[in-house]
Amino acid sequence: MSLLNIRDLTLDFRGPHTPLQEAVIRKVSFDIEPAETLALVGESGSGKSVTAMTILRLIDSPPLHVLGGDIEFKGTQILKASEAELRRIRSGEVGVIFQEPLTSLNPLHRIHRQLTEKIVLQRGLGKREALELALFWLNKVGIRNAAQRLQAFPHELSGGERQRVMIAMALVNEPSLLIADEPTTALDVTVQAQILELIQRLQDEMKMAVLFITHDLHIVRQIADRVVVMERGEVVEQGECRQVFEQPAHPYTQKLIQSEPHGTPPDIVSDKSILDVNGLRCWYPLKKSLFGKVKSYVKAVDDVSLTIRRGESIGLVGESGSGKSSFGRAVLRLESSEGEIVFDGQRIDDLKGSALKPLRKRIQVIFQDPYGALSPRLTLDEIIREGLEIHESLSPAELAVAVTEAMEAVQLDPSWRDRYPHELSGGQRQRVCIARALILKPELLVLDEPTSSLDRTIQQQIIELLQKLQRDFGLSFLFISHDLRVVQAMCHRVFVMRQGKIVEHNTTEALFSNPVEPYTRELIKTAFLGETPLGQPQ
Repeated sequence: MSLLNIRDLTLDFRGPHTPLQEAVIRKVSFDIEPAETLALVGESGSGKSVTAMTILRLIDSPPLHVLGGDIEFKGTQILKASEAELRRIRSGEVGVIFQEPLTSLNPLHRIHRQLTEKIVLQRGLGKREALELALFWLNKVGIRNAAQRLQAFPHELSGGERQRVMIAMALVNEPSLLIADEPTTALDVTVQAQILELIQRLQDEMKMAVLFITHDLHIVRQIADRVVVMERGEVVEQGECRQVFEQPAHPYTQKLIQSEPHGTPPDIVSDKSILDVNGLRCWYPLKKSLFGKVKSYVKAVDDVSLTIRRGESIGLVGESGSGKSSFGRAVLRLESSEGEIVFDGQRIDDLKGSALKPLRKRIQVIFQDPYGALSPRLTLDEIIREGLEIHESLSPAELAVAVTEAMEAVQLDPSWRDRYPHELSGGQRQRVCIARALILKPELLVLDEPTSSLDRTIQQQIIELLQKLQRDFGLSFLFISHDLRVVQAMCHRVFVMRQGKIVEHNTTEALFSNPVEPYTRELIKTAFLGETPLGQPQ
């Protein structure tokens, strides 16, 4: 007997009389067997999360309206269940790991309170017994110094630690089903592998079923028994994992499988350097003596040197905390640092205040989260033209032409200029960020994890766009990322950072085909688990 049955589920946000063909979720059906892993895959907007959250009725109704279908969990009709039945299922029978642990954890409460609250409510244990069980689970999910971490606030933990806390919260009452909604999207490849291994180990121990929601088919290959593929609110294909990957029947499934990052960067236009960094250090005081003398430092960037030529893409890779982003911010003069930073022959590390203004136009940045990087109060037109208005005195007509050209360059419809960021998809928002940088005609772009939050298909579109812009405008890129697949497709050379230092660097082809350092080999092995990087011998 199946653990969960979903039959002809049809949902919409507009009202109970929405026509079937216009519904957000249309006649979705699948089952989950005890102890199996079912992967629910598709691009953003395909309906994965809405379908999964409806299993626990976590979306308010209204605005969500059930237009038809049934959800049965262990004999309980979920769509007809009382609030008491739902509380029982939510607290003990089904656990949920959400995509972003920092926003899912209460920033005002320490970890022990967030864990023990659920234990006390469900099991009726006293505070001491609940605290002991919380400590047991933190140790079980592999958090170091678990007793100390119980006293921490969420912001004091790393991304991997926060995700482990979320797993402990989801599993502390030993559910029959775990819903994991994109639990590894923003994590480093090594931390991602640890989280996947942890979920699989706990699943084996507890004989638990897992509904794993993701857009990353690389992960699906590793963990899933069966796969359900969703496109625009419908199930277009489902079957055994191996069968779906080796013989995909639907064109959309074939498109997803073929959308792994690929490509090669354009030829470098010049041997002349655009950026030279020598002996860069970003040290932060950690401990001071009684008289204020610094006794120890956090060495975020420690004696790093590199050169970027005109038209060249440099990849800077490493785990979170390796110093990648601190290096990028120092190059942008957003971070205090020591050492030489030379841009186009001019030393810029000692520039301050208004002296930096001309530099801002020539060096632009694209951030990781396109939604957080755009003001929700401004239209696309206002966002894209803002920098140009600061740096140049142009007429309204000239500004309008410049915005149109920038939007066309990133393949955005100029007629969208009066739209707001919330009206766009993640990939479209990232194109707006690129247009905002491009309108100033920069020579160097610092790209800080620009594709990590995007679907694989959208990632490939952004890669192709950036390569086209590099060819058209001779741009140089400092590409900061933990996604080695994207780096391999984008970069001419790769620098590997660990604990603030460059431990290895080489051309992309040489580094991926013959890594020297054990750390680099481990990163590549984890990123391409079960596969061979392009250019590496079979």
